[in-house]
Amino acid sequence: MFGEFRRRQGFIAAAVVWWSTGAVMAGDWPQILGPSRNGIAVEETIHGQRVKPGWKYTCGSGFAGVAVADGIVVLFHRVKGRETLTGLAAETGEELWSRSYPCSYRAQIVDDDGPRAVPTIHRGRVVAYGVQGRLYCLDLKTGEEFWTRETHRDYQAPEGYFGVGSAPLVAEGLVVVNVGAPKNAGVVAFDLTTGKTVWQQTDELASYSGPILVSQGNSSQLLVITRLNFLGMDLKTGQEQFRVPFGSRGPTVNAALPVILGNRALLTASYGIGARLIEFGREGAQTIWEDEVLSSQYTTPILQQGLVYGIDGRQDGGPVALKCFDLESRQVRWSKAGLEYGTLIAADGKLLLMHANGELRIAELNGQEYRELHTQKLTSGTTRALPAFSRGRLYVRSETELLTFDLR
Repeated sequence: MFGEFRRRQGFIAAAVVWWSTGAVMAGDWPQILGPSRNGIAVEETIHGQRVKPGWKYTCGSGFAGVAVADGIVVLFHRVKGRETLTGLAAETGEELWSRSYPCSYRAQIVDDDGPRAVPTIHRGRVVAYGVQGRLYCLDLKTGEEFWTRETHRDYQAPEGYFGVGSAPLVAEGLVVVNVGAPKNAGVVAFDLTTGKTVWQQTDELASYSGPILVSQGNSSQLLVITRLNFLGMDLKTGQEQFRVPFGSRGPTVNAALPVILGNRALLTASYGIGARLIEFGREGAQTIWEDEVLSSQYTTPILQQGLVYGIDGRQDGGPVALKCFDLESRQVRWSKAGLEYGTLIAADGKLLLMHANGELRIAELNGQEYRELHTQKLTSGTTRALPAFSRGRLYVRSETELLTFDLR
């Protein structure tokens, strides 16, 4: 198997990594970790030392980050016992529409009962995955419902440690979700137009990581980090193409998305799992290296010019550091220790580190040394939600508010 895999390596390495979000305008942030699901914003300008507060909006429970497209911000939260999707004007924060559904989920580990997964915006549709496994498809402009599916009821999926939290992927007319159910419903693809099941495959349990897609010539390969494995699947059929163990049984979580460079994927998790570099293709996959150079609880690292910028550690205890290291050699270029846990966005040659304690840190995207440009407290309380960055505006969700800040 790997002989043929090696012969095609050059072809695979030349493939372009992409995530099909439809006709996305420059500056939109239409899904988890932005337009390419990698935490990198394009065509943005950041002043670096100026953070101007903008509008605020009182929100309900949950720590799903927002998605932004076509001048509309989609907030996914729980208000008075109802799971709610709200459309807000990006410029003013004015509420444009709101649609809510009953939700009976009760949190057991963290003190929060709202949705966890960032919505996905695709060609005028909003696809969102609720904390109990309800999948929604609404109109972006009006909030009108196209369809919903009760995935956990339909497929008898277990609840998970923190409820449901894998952000759905929309690609080529499909909505792909790591449902995590038995009886061949670990990963399920739904028709974007009708909500009907197109295919279902594997018995893999769900993670809190989102699926991604890579392009290999004329075909598309789906990459999914599940509860205990890293899978390569055919997008059209769901047929499994490779499986690499990743994760650990017990009270552990896989939450960071895979980071792609050519035909290699960087995976990371905390709980003693560490990092792993995987070489993959349609014919198989193998591990290049395993290391504890980066053990990130849920933050997806940033990859730029062969260097990895990542958060090492956990939000719920222990030392936390911002690290820069070489992807191939694993040599650490620099490490900034003694930090609060946080999430990362790269834009305009800068690194935005949004700490869980509400503090924003702006640093140079510098592979030689850590150079900090600005630090500012933006909000009180805990900010677990992934921030969004669109048209110079940073969206930060605390436990009670959605706040905006102009970084231009």
